[in-house]
Amino acid sequence: VQLQACGGGLVQAGGSLRLSCAASGRAFSNYKMGWFRQGPGKEREFVAAISRSGGGTSYADSVKGRFTISRDNAKNTMYLQMNSLVPEDMAVYYCAADLSYSAVIRTAPQRYDYWGQGTLVTVSS
Repeated sequence: VQLQACGGGLVQAGGSLRLSCAASGRAFSNYKMGWFRQGPGKEREFVAAISRSGGGTSYADSVKGRFTISRDNAKNTMYLQMNSLVPEDMAVYYCAADLSYSAVIRTAPQRYDYWGQGTLVTVSS
């Protein structure tokens, strides 16, 4: 499984960005997906995750109501729509794949099996 995240960039506070994560290799629809981020001097933290079908989602409290995770299994791609960005959202964002058989959407990074390279989101105040 290879994951390629893109879509990061510089945005003003209050603005929006959409991240994409393209997957190759094994069948994309077989695995749950997640977004994580790591800010300067911080540990990697959970942002959002989505079930295999896209029917189930989970969000960190800090992004609820502002971010939306989605996936298009026909395109082997996952998305993160980020609205109302604040400086605290500035981080490197990583996409990750969870290949476990469980239907449970996981939030711990150590539960994820494959990771993309990260894309930088910078939010100016």
